[in-house]
Amino acid sequence: MSEEGAGTLTVPAGCHAVTAPPMAGMDVAVVASRYNAAIVQKLLDGAIERLVERGISRDRITIAFVPGAWELPLACRRLAEAGGHQAVVALGCVVRGGTPHFEYVCREASRGVIQASLDTGLPVSFGLLTTDTMQQAEERAGGPHGNKGAEAADAAVDMAQLLRALPRGRRM
Repeated sequence: MSEEGAGTLTVPAGCHAVTAPPMAGMDVAVVASRYNAAIVQKLLDGAIERLVERGISRDRITIAFVPGAWELPLACRRLAEAGGHQAVVALGCVVRGGTPHFEYVCREASRGVIQASLDTGLPVSFGLLTTDTMQQAEERAGGPHGNKGAEAADAAVDMAQLLRALPRGRRM
């Protein structure tokens, strides 16, 4: 499995790509789980730093805290439905324990986050760490594997820009 992350692709000769110009005045919501708060704080800091680097002012970033990963989808969906934001970033951390609880939480949180995006048409990016150990979580929250919060922020902004540039389908 690659730890490289997003890279750059080239358009094959004779084809064209949809270009997504930067959006001025973008509003972004971030939903962060309070469970495993020390890790999630690093993800949140990375996400905010990246959003600011991408030209989004702090006063255009809304942050909502939820108890745990299980609650991420509902808050993400509510913010996506409410309007006023062009993207939502979901952040959290679930570390495997000795029971099947890990699988249930991770599966449903993942499913709920993507469902919020699909149902609302608004990008909801996935910054939920699902790791076997706390060390793996630390490594992905600003450690040797980067900051997955920053990567989720990038994905949210990239998708908001792309969706703005893509044509809308017609429903029959």
